[in-house]
Amino acid sequence: MEVIKSSTDISLVFKKGKRLGRGSTRLIALQHDEQHDLPGRVAFIAGKKNGNAVWRNRAKRRMRAACREIGGPWDGYDVLFIANRGTVSSDFRDLVSG
Repeated sequence: MEVIKSSTDISLVFKKGKRLGRGSTRLIALQHDEQHDLPGRVAFIAGKKNGNAVWRNRAKRRMRAACREIGGPWDGYDVLFIANRGTVSSDFRDLVSG
């Protein structure tokens, strides 16, 4: 799984990406330029406002599993998975479907 590591790339997705999702996880997706043949990349974000390190690690682990379950990462797209308070406590089926 190709992961977005650069903060400038993450900022670009935040600025220009399309926001999707409701419920326990939000997604922001940005399609690559057509002239670039880049593989799909993902980033998993869990902010400090939502919980301590244990909570953030658990939220990222669940989002990685959900990403694999729904077939990600997707070629030609950069996708940010953003956790909120319900990411850890919600049922995994709800996390994948919503």
